[in-house]
Amino acid sequence: MIKTPLIDKLVPSENFFLMAGPCVVENTTMPMQIAEHILRLARQMDIPFIFKASYRKANRSKASSFTGIGDETALKCLGEIREKLNIPVVTDIHTAEEAKMAAKYVDVLQIPAFLCRQTDLLEAAGKTGKWINIKKGQFLSADSMKFAVEKVYETGNQKVILTDRGTMFGYHDLIVDMRSIPIMQGLDVPVVLDITHSLQQPNQATGISGGLPSMISTIARSGIAAGVDGIFLETHPDIKNAKSDAANMLPLDMLEKLLTEMVIMRTAYIKTLTYSNVRK
Repeated sequence: MIKTPLIDKLVPSENFFLMAGPCVVENTTMPMQIAEHILRLARQMDIPFIFKASYRKANRSKASSFTGIGDETALKCLGEIREKLNIPVVTDIHTAEEAKMAAKYVDVLQIPAFLCRQTDLLEAAGKTGKWINIKKGQFLSADSMKFAVEKVYETGNQKVILTDRGTMFGYHDLIVDMRSIPIMQGLDVPVVLDITHSLQQPNQATGISGGLPSMISTIARSGIAAGVDGIFLETHPDIKNAKSDAANMLPLDMLEKLLTEMVIMRTAYIKTLTYSNVRK
């Protein structure tokens, strides 16, 4: 695993780190309940954990779709989780103006995949001094992400994480190319695999994105085997009533089984690396 100050702080072992939580802050109580549940599992399995939730969804297919409970209310909710549970928090930003506002409440600012080339957004995020998680655009190759990394570096901030969330494959579908993981790791940044959005089937005729949640464990295991540094996933305790991305989120009650599988595979991966180094 690539060592950086944030990762060093979060990683007491050679395990992967986890970015997980609901798609969006739906109310002021649900995010804390989800965070507490994930944190309990993460501690049991020695998995470094960053809580994830969008304070606002700005990229919905339909204008009538749920976007949030209000920016300040949602951000304060995230700040409360950060303080009470003493864990890092990540949230999306969509404009340069949002960077400074969100930075007051979270540890990591996330750049959505569709916005990963927006120079003013990357620069504004970088200038906050926070960690910046840039999602690879569905329309970009892995090696082209070096330009997004450089834009943040040019602000004097070298705290960058890259997240792969699949690449467009024909209409309304994505595919994960595992070669992207070592290619982006070659940029000397931690690389995360988004195992839920990479199974999204966007822009369906209904105006609501579809998904293939039955394949989440397949993508997760593949990412661990490919040596990814971190795993990103969205989870919810009541999928059928989730207000955003219900079609590709993981039910919260299935998270323990999935994490257990990934920890076992990660242990095997580390042993393989150790054996290979001994043989050299």
